Amino acid sequence: MADLLPDQLRLMAEHHPDEIGFTNVATDASLTFDEWERRSNRLARWLVAHGVNKGDRVAVLVPPEEPDRFLVAYAAVHKSGAAAVPTSTRLVARELAFVLGHAGAVVALTGTSTLPALLAARPDLPDLRTVVTTGSTDDDSAGHLVAWDDAADPDDSTFQVPVDGSDLADIMYTSGTTGRPKGVVVRHGNIAMIPNGLPNWSGKGWLHSSPMFTFAGIASAYNPMKLGLTLLYLPRFDVDAWFDAVEQRRPSATFLVPAMAELLLASPRFEAADLSSITLCPLGSAPLAPSTFDALRAKLPQAMVSNSWGMTEAGPAFCIMPPDQVEKRVGSVGMPVPPVQFRIVDGDGNELPPGTVGELLVHNPGREREYFADPDATARTWQDGWLHTGDLAELDEDGFLYLRGREKDVIIRGGNNVHATDVESVLYEHPAVQEAAVAAVPHAVLGEDVGAWIVLAPGTDAEAVDGEALRSFCAERLSDYKVPRRWTFLDELPRNATGKVVKRDLPGR
Repeated sequence: MADLLPDQLRLMAEHHPDEIGFTNVATDASLTFDEWERRSNRLARWLVAHGVNKGDRVAVLVPPEEPDRFLVAYAAVHKSGAAAVPTSTRLVARELAFVLGHAGAVVALTGTSTLPALLAARPDLPDLRTVVTTGSTDDDSAGHLVAWDDAADPDDSTFQVPVDGSDLADIMYTSGTTGRPKGVVVRHGNIAMIPNGLPNWSGKGWLHSSPMFTFAGIASAYNPMKLGLTLLYLPRFDVDAWFDAVEQRRPSATFLVPAMAELLLASPRFEAADLSSITLCPLGSAPLAPSTFDALRAKLPQAMVSNSWGMTEAGPAFCIMPPDQVEKRVGSVGMPVPPVQFRIVDGDGNELPPGTVGELLVHNPGREREYFADPDATARTWQDGWLHTGDLAELDEDGFLYLRGREKDVIIRGGNNVHATDVESVLYEHPAVQEAAVAAVPHAVLGEDVGAWIVLAPGTDAEAVDGEALRSFCAERLSDYKVPRRWTFLDELPRNATGKVVKRDLPGR
């Protein structure tokens, strides 16, 4: 068999059975490795006994407030030989019907708050035979609902349906910021970013708050234990709860998306907070303003703070920034880890020289992915072994990568290309700006103009910091054609579950 993710859990349960593998920071509930292993064995056996076959798709639609159920379910699905479909808990019934219908899910493992939307989608899901839920099963006239605690075989000993590296492990649906979600096929042979192994157990914590169904969140299931760390999970990111967790639980590592980092920096607690326990702080999932990165590094001088790049389609392809290069490569997310290769190309596919912005292409030999049941989209996205990411970026002379945004984030103003992230980075330098999004707005003469959507920092005098004040600030730092002409002030920016701003939902576009 392939080197499987549940093998790591089995290893931890054998050698460190009584150590805490997971803690819900909000409730202080925890799982030892032995409990995690045995509960997932019982659920896996139940799935197989109730008709789940190797390669079947099983949806994991578990809300953030039930993270232990998610972790048990994710391990159990892989042990049953099925493919997990981690599903966004923010989807409404119509969206659920599309995702689970496209995946052909035969079973859904769900929670209490996510059950109503799933039941509303149920009539449009003919393949869905069974729903296992922590919610009420009282109104189950068709006999499709099973209480979660009843979905457990009495035998909790080691269990694994044989699978190999070519078998389906997950189908990860993309966030859909540029269109309808697509299911990225993840096989057992290319699912792990860190190899299995018995770590030196430290018992220190890895604090994580990304939704578990996301590419960033699901990595928190196994990667902390591979590093000898306990997963400390904050089900819903909250600035004060995050600071409390760091100061009281003293984690040695944490993962942040840029939106979280911006909120932490804007908090009045940031300057005085004791974050000295943190020695590892990767950031990712969205572009990061250089000023934000610099502020975090200044606050965490003893930590390795890294701005990473990754995407679901790229799988275990990622960057690393050598600590001695951070000062020299300001704004870079690092170099690809071999055998991964990067190229920057123009619209015709021609490779561009260093320092030139174009589309990022990624080559990850032997570990390429594909879209589930969508050969046309697969052929467009993976060409001659190269993944066309849709990310705008540049490489310097030494091969270090600098992200410049998404292709659709290019605003063409009167023939001039404006990269939205360039403008957003400047806006984040203003002390009154807590969050900023820049996108194209229609213009009768220019075709497109530059619009900015702003969330002001708490306590800001809105009369003193208006569109004109921010326009003047930008005019001192940007070419005139890059300065936003339309300003909209909001209480919050529209975001998807991964924390990315959904620019199509910005009001007034």
